[in-house]
Amino acid sequence: MPATPAWPPQSTPRLFVEAELALGPLRIEGPQAHYLVQVMRMKPGDPVKLFDDRTGEWLGIAASIGKRDITLDVARHLREREAVPDLWLCAAPIKKARIDWAVEKACELGVDRVVPVLTRRTVIDRLNLERLRSHVIEAAEQCGRTALPSIQEPIKLMALLRDWPEGRALFFADESGGAPALEAMRARPGPAGILIGPEGGFDPEEREAVRAQPQAVGIALGPRILRAETAAAAAVSLWMAAAGDW
Repeated sequence: MPATPAWPPQSTPRLFVEAELALGPLRIEGPQAHYLVQVMRMKPGDPVKLFDDRTGEWLGIAASIGKRDITLDVARHLREREAVPDLWLCAAPIKKARIDWAVEKACELGVDRVVPVLTRRTVIDRLNLERLRSHVIEAAEQCGRTALPSIQEPIKLMALLRDWPEGRALFFADESGGAPALEAMRARPGPAGILIGPEGGFDPEEREAVRAQPQAVGIALGPRILRAETAAAAAVSLWMAAAGDW
């Protein structure tokens, strides 16, 4: 006998919703309805996966479709909200398209929190946090996450160092040299943060302040000079590998 096709199929669209999900009808309006109706061409009976960053992932079935809205029947709880690796990405803001990419990849790689850090050489001092959150949501919808990483308000480097939690390692990409990243991360398991400087790097005083932080561990990310967003993705990937998330 032929195998029974998986349900819902892998091609089922995923959608983040702000409201807490539960069994029953759910009305979708605005851009999300446009996406489901006009882009995905959903018809009554078609499935959609839903998640709310609280209760996990649910199966919705298209019940009625209008011109500007769609009503779904939330029919089944598919899985609980995922356990998120306890990693913070603390990175100096960079130019718009590049920070969008960095935040998107942080979400895909499993980061729990994104903390923009203002340094003396930071070239961007204002961030559109709503835009960044939109990128996080889109990335989570695509990669299957059921938990959204939080995006914190920007904080000055010295304040970050002053208030850094005891017991949380702070791995910082040290341009002047450090331990091989994977080796250092395996030696310090547990909650952690990764600190990535601005395009021009930390200035000497900042670098000394980071090194003086008791939880700080300088790491090297290979023999080549990496752009800030590349360094962030590389360091997060190595930490996830060391933590066993991969």
